[in-house]
Amino acid sequence: MRSHWLLKTNETHPNIMKKIQTQGIHHITLIGADRQTSIDFWEGVLGMPFVFEQPNLDVPEDNHLYFDPGDGRLITIFTRESRRPDPRPNPEGIGNLHHLAFTVSRATYTQVRARLDERGISNSGEVDRGFMDSIYFRDPLGQLLELACYKFEPPPGTTHSEVLLEAHQLRVARGDYNITDVHVADAIEALVQRNMRSLSADRAPRDPYKR
Repeated sequence: MRSHWLLKTNETHPNIMKKIQTQGIHHITLIGADRQTSIDFWEGVLGMPFVFEQPNLDVPEDNHLYFDPGDGRLITIFTRESRRPDPRPNPEGIGNLHHLAFTVSRATYTQVRARLDERGISNSGEVDRGFMDSIYFRDPLGQLLELACYKFEPPPGTTHSEVLLEAHQLRVARGDYNITDVHVADAIEALVQRNMRSLSADRAPRDPYKR
């Protein structure tokens, strides 16, 4: 009866549109070259555990490799032994992938440039993005990658995205060009004051050192 009611409702209101709500990235799949090149890069350079493989269920001539980027989700690669690596930069046309960004800890971030350099991998060096620090380089197939490290941790019960939304609103209200440390710091303070209770009736900034 319930499914019949839903069907009748949709038939009665055919013009009602609803979103398809996503809840995170399930996996990203790239076209690779041969199997060993993918293993050597994704696990041997970026440390992503090689968790399983099977044939490409749509193209049986391809193999399908699965790697864990560190959060339990998946990066997957289609490989074929007849394909050789081509390091030329991938095209940047409309609709093409520009780059993939992966999170690293601050401790790891400080080591990235040296560890790329010791392999002879050309890279951007450290880039300050205001709310994060980044290093860019290309994989053996010419795909641009970014290793990024946030400059902040969100308050308990909030996310990086919520901090950035708050920081964006502060930036726009102040007429600033881009998010910087001060916007992030003020956003964190605002989120804590809004979301976390206190016994104090007045939570305004104070100077206990004044005499």
